[in-house]
Amino acid sequence: MPVRPLDPISMCVVTIVKRAEHLTWTADQIDSHPMNFGGNRGEWQNWARTAQSNPVRRVRPRDEEGLAAVVRGAGDLRVRAVGAGHSFTGAAVTDGILLSLDAMTGIERVERRADGTARVTVLAGTRLGDLNAGLAAHGLGLRNLGDIDRQSIAGAISTGTHGTGIRLPGLAAQVAGVRLVTAAGDVVEASPEHRPELFEVARLGLGSVGVLSAVTLDVVPAFRLEAVEEPWPLDRVLEQLDGPDGLVEANDHFEFYWFPHTRRTLTKRNNRVPDDDVRPLSRVRAWVDDELLSNGVFAATNTLTAAVPALTPSVNGIAARALGARTYTAASHEVLVSPRRVRFREMEYAIPRAAVPQVLAEIERWLAASGERIPFPLEVRYTAPDDVWLSTAYRRETAYVAVHQYVRLPYRRYFTAVERIVAQVQGRPHWGKLHWLGPEELDALYPRLAQARAVRAEADPGGRFANAYVDHVLGAPAERAA
Repeated sequence: MPVRPLDPISMCVVTIVKRAEHLTWTADQIDSHPMNFGGNRGEWQNWARTAQSNPVRRVRPRDEEGLAAVVRGAGDLRVRAVGAGHSFTGAAVTDGILLSLDAMTGIERVERRADGTARVTVLAGTRLGDLNAGLAAHGLGLRNLGDIDRQSIAGAISTGTHGTGIRLPGLAAQVAGVRLVTAAGDVVEASPEHRPELFEVARLGLGSVGVLSAVTLDVVPAFRLEAVEEPWPLDRVLEQLDGPDGLVEANDHFEFYWFPHTRRTLTKRNNRVPDDDVRPLSRVRAWVDDELLSNGVFAATNTLTAAVPALTPSVNGIAARALGARTYTAASHEVLVSPRRVRFREMEYAIPRAAVPQVLAEIERWLAASGERIPFPLEVRYTAPDDVWLSTAYRRETAYVAVHQYVRLPYRRYFTAVERIVAQVQGRPHWGKLHWLGPEELDALYPRLAQARAVRAEADPGGRFANAYVDHVLGAPAERAA
């Protein structure tokens, strides 16, 4: 049987695959140093290269007492804390003192309950990946996670990090209490029972009322998930989303990725299984899927489409067709978290669950009319309603539409177009990702924002923890606005 020759685009992709091992290494080296904390001064920038600053001082306190001393001794300087630098906004930018909490890590206390759940206190600088490993060593785990684990726990809750699962809320809803250093340099505790209003803005409020030093979380017994990943036509996904047996309701965790300029998706369905259900991926298959294809080849195809944008629809189609189905079981945090080594920019909006088909159709129409070329998949996830004041899922069943753009390509036109589309369905922006809304628009979307602003004004009237981004979304503190 004669072998059909490859078309030119497929030949390019094959060539890229042959070089992908080197490209994966290169991307990983870049990603492993998202920011530099050497020395007392110097420029800082975030992972996505969308925010930079030149703080007067950089400080890495060793403990809570040292953190409080830095705040008390700040004088006229403003103070901002930074974790992994994975926020796409200017949330950590300051011209004053930039605090790294990287020395304040680890699990401080575990309080077990009779039903197997526990309440765990963890120091604020602990990275999620380390927290997952530490909880697993105690036979425990978080109820839900986002798909990246490089963030610090303080940064993750403060910006509204979430995972997917229509019966599961975001990470801040798993917070039962906090310790923080106030603008006066005092260490205080807050919880739903003690200083409940301060607690609300401390657990999700962009660090606007103080610097978190410790976080207390409600956690569950460790559990395993079966991961089923399959390429589906977009039309099939949209037809089967809703209803009691639909994809959203029938799975503990469901998400899908739509490849722009195609009608193809990758679906991910993750469900709990017994602890003795052990069906791991082989090490080779895991490396091929998660490193070679999802990072190495993906980095190379983005480089290709950045150089020749006209190839984007064809390359996206090849990428979508190349995806293979896979099923395996693993610990929950190993399933929910994925390595992300290709640098990108991101905007994410929380919309009413029922609005997903409408929003995707509008985005598809805009892409066709605009001529914009997008090599990155669009991600859709779901969460339960919650009562966290500044949560994107506040009292609403929520779908999240996340749009991404490769770091070497312009993103503003695409993102602002999507922002206009989601505005039609009262979309709420993720606090840690790019958006262009200010206090007036946000007031209409977040019913408790005015109360959060009042709590901030009382906790930090002089703007010790303010910066341009926090002032832009929450409004300037009264003393500085006067």
